[in-house]
Amino acid sequence: MEEFQLLTSVAIALGLALAGGVLARFAGLSPIVGYLAAGVVISPFTPGYDADLRSIRELAELGVIFLMFGVGLHFNVRDLLSVRAIAVPGAIIQVTLATAAGAGVGLAFGLGGREALVLGLAMSIASTVVLIRTLEDRGLLQSVHGRVVVGWLVAQDIITVLVLAILPTLEPGQDGDVPRKIAIAILRAGVFVAVMLLVGARLVPRLLSVIARTGSRELFILAFVAGALGIATSAAAFGLSVALGAFIAGVVVSETETSHQVAADVVPLRDAFAVLFFVSVGMLLDPGIVAANLGLFVAVTAVVLFANAAIAFLTAAAFPYSGRTALTVGAGLAQLGEFSFIIADESLELGLMDSATYNVVLAAAVVSISLNPLAFASLPRLERVLRKVPLLWQLIDRQGEVPEPPLPRDGHVVIIGYGRVGELVGHALAQIEVPFAVVESDLNRVRQLAAAGIAATWGDAGRHEVLDRVHVPTAIAVVVAVPDESTALVATAAARERNAVVPILVRARSGGEIATFRVLGASEVVVPEYEGGLELMRQALIAIGSAPEKALQLSQAMRDVHYESAGHV
Repeated sequence: MEEFQLLTSVAIALGLALAGGVLARFAGLSPIVGYLAAGVVISPFTPGYDADLRSIRELAELGVIFLMFGVGLHFNVRDLLSVRAIAVPGAIIQVTLATAAGAGVGLAFGLGGREALVLGLAMSIASTVVLIRTLEDRGLLQSVHGRVVVGWLVAQDIITVLVLAILPTLEPGQDGDVPRKIAIAILRAGVFVAVMLLVGARLVPRLLSVIARTGSRELFILAFVAGALGIATSAAAFGLSVALGAFIAGVVVSETETSHQVAADVVPLRDAFAVLFFVSVGMLLDPGIVAANLGLFVAVTAVVLFANAAIAFLTAAAFPYSGRTALTVGAGLAQLGEFSFIIADESLELGLMDSATYNVVLAAAVVSISLNPLAFASLPRLERVLRKVPLLWQLIDRQGEVPEPPLPRDGHVVIIGYGRVGELVGHALAQIEVPFAVVESDLNRVRQLAAAGIAATWGDAGRHEVLDRVHVPTAIAVVVAVPDESTALVATAAARERNAVVPILVRARSGGEIATFRVLGASEVVVPEYEGGLELMRQALIAIGSAPEKALQLSQAMRDVHYESAGHV
């Protein structure tokens, strides 16, 4: 009967999570809100069916492991280094001040010093999952604003790892020289990381390569899952948390030549067990306890939504970046998520946080995740208000002057995105002396182009003000060459709104995107994967003796078939 109870609980939990996630997406919210709501519905604190909380919590532990393993696997030092001048000091300052603000709220409501501290730590970390999804939905992930926020999140990930290493030293009964114990905990974490990276660099690549050569995908999946669980649980021998061990396991695997396949295979496991983790968090949320601590809940939620946003915004505004970057950072960090849950979970198990504070953190996270899309939606209006006060905006918008050659006003081509593809188009236009203007989201790239005498403007190509600046309404063609799908979709739609007749040529990642781009107004959609294959086919035909004209004719026929079947009509 126990096994049947477990299966029933998991089946109902996943079914309700699916329904909740779908409803949340239709409402424009993160699916995490739906998963948490599903947990509340089947929790012992609400009427109706009570799921087996203990069993689901045990399975949810795998969710924590795979979540942290995924973070380690995708840990990208390059994202951090590209914006290290703002992300590293900014994240340290923001987490420190946000922790202090949260701890202050805890002390004001009578919490002990240690509990107030861990409350502040849980309130200082934003959700990576929620924020990256929001940036993708708004086409900002590849923009300079998005890269700053992603780098900031990477820095927060490192801070979270240190927090997870330090938490056991704060456990009640661990009195004495706390700074010394924290130093020892960090040293233990360092030794663990060094050992795992050293051993992993030698053993893990060889093991995964041997398994990969068997050609069995299930053995390959089994190998990295067993390795991840083994490294994660071995962290306990160093007095560290399983979550920290899972993160290091991900970092170890990320250094192997098979990491891309591991990343592809781990996603379903991570998503499935992470759903159970969020459901289990919802099951622990007791609305009655939150209502009994309404004052603390309101104060914590207000700090997350407003104080955290203000701290992040002002911190980012102190660096030489644009005002819009500061606003994006502020909006992005006005929420809590999975790492806040993990910190709160660890604190609850260690006796550092009682059930009331834990429930307040969970409830504040649900509210902040739900309202975060509104924060992003309000950014254009807030920017317009701030711009009306020139002195104030000058203090916020600290990117400095961008040298800009005169922009062509008509008879020109607009190139959106000046990477390798956009640069090829620009070179060709320069050769035939056709004027062109560039829209680029990378401020440093814009400065380089301006120094080279290329008319370039910095900004978000999805905004009409930016497109008007490069005179899209009078352009003879628009080339959308950005690699990010969301940005390309937004830019295509915006360009068509500004000019109803201009030819818009778009680069797409796959044939499945062709129909969508056509609906948004693209005149021509080019799929590099198709074009590369067709050119290889043409060259192969010529190499075996076919006439170049016949090879070109067959290539064109195949091209028409591929594009028409993909929706290019």
